[in-house]
Amino acid sequence: MQTDLSDSSFFNHQSVMTDEIMASLEHYPLIHNNQLKGIDATLGGGGHSYHLLRKYSDLNIIGLDQDPFARKSASKKLDEFKNRIDIRASNFADFVPKEKVSFVIADLGVNSNQIDDPKRGFSFQKDGPLDMRMNPFLDVDADKLIEALNEKDLANLIYKYGEERLSRKIARKIKLDLKENGKYSGTKELAYSIAGCFPPKQRYKKIHPATRTFQALRIAVNKEIEVLEKFLQVVPEWLLPGGIISIISFHSLEDRLVKSCFKNDQRLKNLTKKPITPSEQEIELNKRARSGKLRIAQLN
Repeated sequence: MQTDLSDSSFFNHQSVMTDEIMASLEHYPLIHNNQLKGIDATLGGGGHSYHLLRKYSDLNIIGLDQDPFARKSASKKLDEFKNRIDIRASNFADFVPKEKVSFVIADLGVNSNQIDDPKRGFSFQKDGPLDMRMNPFLDVDADKLIEALNEKDLANLIYKYGEERLSRKIARKIKLDLKENGKYSGTKELAYSIAGCFPPKQRYKKIHPATRTFQALRIAVNKEIEVLEKFLQVVPEWLLPGGIISIISFHSLEDRLVKSCFKNDQRLKNLTKKPITPSEQEIELNKRARSGKLRIAQLN
């Protein structure tokens, strides 16, 4: 994918559960004191940070994102707070803060712009290259991944990360297509091929039959589960005593990891026995918010 950062106007991501994120930080005992510092571990378009910086006039935030398009867009959105926002090019699992902070927030969802921009290759709604890299400088995209894996490993990947019951049939079809016809022309051709693995009556349901496979490939390309596991291990070390960690997840694989960490990590106090979900009003305004789950923990 050609990485042209000259135009980030398409980056119009609508942040999810902003009010709930703001409320979660009220658990921090010193939230209204001066000299607050926090980390937005998934800066995206800067939506969550924007609202936090507006509310807390003495707050300084470090914003992390591996996507250069996101960083450029966030820099524009947060320009009025440029003295209080420090934007870093980093995956949150690789970041090492120099000092401890009052809170860490993370929104694990794929940004709307990444889905909507066909050049990024995340979606089959519009045809685009089989890319799916959140960091466009990664070596392996989805196209290279499906070519490199054998049929068994591809099936296991689709089942593990997509929870797709037809994973073996889909993997067999993908590898057969590659053998007979060469590389797929783009996301639509792959989605069409996957749909053909399903009985006709299942091909036209509300959820496209390729959805789970595309999720699995995206997770694998970006090593999302491994990155989240590493992040959950280190993030308590980033916090001041009483500090808050708030994480929004969007699928069961992520939510199970966050739930387990907050429940079992002895360094943390779990503040959400059940996840907080978006309001009906927010879902009406932003359909993509519907699967969001917010969990909150506090450093002991």
